[in-house]
Amino acid sequence: MLTKKQRDLLIFINDYIQKTGLSPSFEEMKIGLDLKSKSGIHRLINALVERGFLERLPNKARALEVKRLPENVVQIAPRNSGKPNLRPANANNTNEVVSLPLHGKIAAGTPIDAVRNEIDTIDVPMSMLGMQPCYALTIEGDSMMKAGIMDGDIVIIEKCDRANDGDIVVALVDEEEVTLKRLRREIGSVVLMPENDAYQPIRLPPNRVRIQGKLRSLFRNY
Repeated sequence: MLTKKQRDLLIFINDYIQKTGLSPSFEEMKIGLDLKSKSGIHRLINALVERGFLERLPNKARALEVKRLPENVVQIAPRNSGKPNLRPANANNTNEVVSLPLHGKIAAGTPIDAVRNEIDTIDVPMSMLGMQPCYALTIEGDSMMKAGIMDGDIVIIEKCDRANDGDIVVALVDEEEVTLKRLRREIGSVVLMPENDAYQPIRLPPNRVRIQGKLRSLFRNY
């Protein structure tokens, strides 16, 4: 099993190679992963090579080959080619779809118990996804209606543990309850903002809130 940084680097390298045909430089990898030093990149690459995800190509500068990708990714064969082309499952390719886990319901209202049901899946066009792994949740409640998120909608969430002020995020409160709200930070607190005047903001100490993803896309049935 890969760590988050190992996974992020592997997907970054794969995406860079797909776009340019070259491996990224260590400086580009350092910037891409927001690391402070190149030594951290060396350690991550060594770990990926040891686990069989990357291969160093001899006698070539900046030469890395992605041998395989972690879970939640697919191999897409390019048109008119018999050779599979490694791409993240959530790459921006409008001609392909990927099955995402539909974890269950998330509250757009009062926080509800976290649901981790991964039996159901939903097929999603890759054009609705980003470069990070994603999952789907069903909305329950109307606290985000002014943001266009209604009861019964299915939201596509990009996995992450950090977000910017103003992002709509999946917030885990006290390791027990999840809610979908707009993130706002104040001195000494995290504020989970609804988009419905009938609901009050949820203001909590930072140690009680953990970000589990941010809104990427939305499905609606009419």
